Order: sequence, then C-alpha cells, then structure tokens
Amino acid sequence: MTDFFEIDFLDVETDVSGDAITVRYEINGETAIHVVDAGYQVTGESVVDHLNTYYGNDCHVNRVIVSHSDGDHSGGIPIVLQQCDIGELWMLRPWIYAAEIKHRFKDCQSTEQLERAIREAYPRLAEIEEVAHSKNIPIYEPFQGTKIGAFTVMAPSRDRYLTLVVESDKTPEHIADTASALAAAYHMLARAAVKIASLVKAAWGEETFSSDDISAENEMSVIQYGELCGKKILLTADGGRGALDEAANFAPYVNLQLPGIDRFQVPHHGSRRNLSTDLLDRWLGQRLSQQLPKGQELFTAIISSAKKDVEHPRKSVVRAMIHRGGRVVSTEGNSVRTSVNAPHRDWGPAEPMAYPEEQED
Repeated sequence: MTDFFEIDFLDVETDVSGDAITVRYEINGETAIHVVDAGYQVTGESVVDHLNTYYGNDCHVNRVIVSHSDGDHSGGIPIVLQQCDIGELWMLRPWIYAAEIKHRFKDCQSTEQLERAIREAYPRLAEIEEVAHSKNIPIYEPFQGTKIGAFTVMAPSRDRYLTLVVESDKTPEHIADTASALAAAYHMLARAAVKIASLVKAAWGEETFSSDDISAENEMSVIQYGELCGKKILLTADGGRGALDEAANFAPYVNLQLPGIDRFQVPHHGSRRNLSTDLLDRWLGQRLSQQLPKGQELFTAIISSAKKDVEHPRKSVVRAMIHRGGRVVSTEGNSVRTSVNAPHRDWGPAEPMAYPEEQED
C-alpha cells in the first residue's frame, strides 16, 4: 500500500483560539495515529468524535503529545485519555525536576516543598498525569532530539526547559529567587502592556513584528519536525522566537536543510510576538518580489484561529507567510486537512486567506 499522511487542524470555535491536531500516517504498511493537543476542555469530545469518524480505528491512538500547559492546548487532553485507547503520552512535567532546580530558589525548605508548589502551579498537567496513571498510560519526556513516531522533537532542550521553569511567572513567589521574581514581574508587565494595534497601509514585503516577550510556558512548547511522503512538516504549538531559534539550530542534526518547510503550523494562532523577519527567512526563505499566482505557492501555512478571536491571526503574520510564497489557511469556521495520498473525504479544498493590504503598526 502507498504511504500516506493526513494532518487535521480542528476548528476550536470558542471566544479565543485554541489548538487541536490529529495526525494519521502510514509508512511501509504500518499506520500510526497521533493527537497533538486537544484544545479546551469542551474540545475533547470533538477530538474523540473526529478520530472515530475519520480514522475508523475505534479510537486507538498510538501517541498523545501535550505541547505545553496552556488550557487552549491541554484542556481537552483528559477526555481523550479517558475515552480512547492510548499507547503513549508525551508531556513535560516541571515538578519532576524539582531536585535539579532547587538551588535556584530561596526560602525553599525541601525538594518536596518545591515539587508540591510547582505541581500546584500547573493543575492541568497534574490532572493529565493523574488520568494517565489511572489508565496505566506510560509518560515520556519530549526533549530535543527525542523521536515520537515519525517526528523528532526540535525544542525545547532539557537545559533551556529547566531555565524556563525557573523563570516562569507561575513559579510561586514565596520561593522564587530575586532574578526569577524580577523576570516574572517583567513578563506580567509586558503582557499587561499589550494592546490592540492600529492598522496602517503597507507595501508588498513590509513586515512588522512585536518585540514583546511571550510567556515562559509558550516558550516551553514542544516543536516537532517530521518528513512524510517527501513533505517536511513543522508543528510549532505556541513556540516563540527563542524556541524557533533553538529548533532551527538543531536542524542539521536531523538532516533538515533550511529553508525548506512544506507544511508550517504558524505559532500561537498567528501572533506577531512569536516571529521575526529573520526567523521566517531562516525557516521559510526570503521574501519574494511579488505574490505567487494561486496554485503555485511554495508551502502551506496553517493557522489555528477562531472566528470570534479578534486578536488572531495578525495581518502582519499572514502577510509574512505570503511574502515567502505561502498558501495560508485558517481554521476559522472549519477544520483544515493537509494530506498526501490519504483516504478520500467529502471535504472541499480550504480557501486560502487573501493578502492583507494593511498591517499592525
């Protein structure tokens, strides 16, 4: 049988955007199914229904990957674990590294105290762990270089992840050291300062990105790369500039020559705080002199965004994808499938987003 793959970016239609991705592929006659995030708690049932409707496997999932702790990615995972037969769970649990990072905290009486405090700061991950234990689902660590089926984890590295745990504003203040407390305060102020940007007319090729930092949790995102049916696929979750830079630096170790991604998940629902012109040049190539004709695009960029989410995607991000020859599609109002040689579905082609003549100032 011919190898195939299909990756479904499910519509998470709430007031704000979320991520829920299902993946099925066959290599040399062996089929595997992955679930990468499952949106909010209310999305979990939709993910299970999708698996049963389109993958026809009585809800057996080889691997579930939790990209990071945010509820718009991890909220529906417990339902998937409870209702499906799961082979493996891949998830980073910050509290299990308490002994390694204890020296970075003050006023911490014991490793047990720190472990308890961090676990309480990440209740969604703790819930997922409890469900996995109750169903005897093995949990593995998706650090850089790890193979998850046909995919390889590009980021985060173990050292960088532990630093992000210490710097996170979820770190309990009563045990955080001075540097961590200052970092947390900075991130909180930076996010509070975010405001709706005004739009300005812009010529072809002009790009504006925000220099504001994103949360440590988003930078913890598990970034995965895989090559299926000759197509190079990058799943970025909510990874920011630090995560994407680390992932690009790791590309030579998986024989990935950049630029050259064929399927690119635009990080964080199309936020302009996660990207930069230099990063996109590195991953997707330099800006073209003009827009390519429809049907001649060089790659597909998929954005998980909800109709009601007025903040995402940013027009500057959509422009940047098209500047590099991308065909941009979003999950607003419908799920999106990208595939090669996959079983037939009565789904029409996704309508690409138009090139915005304006962008955020």
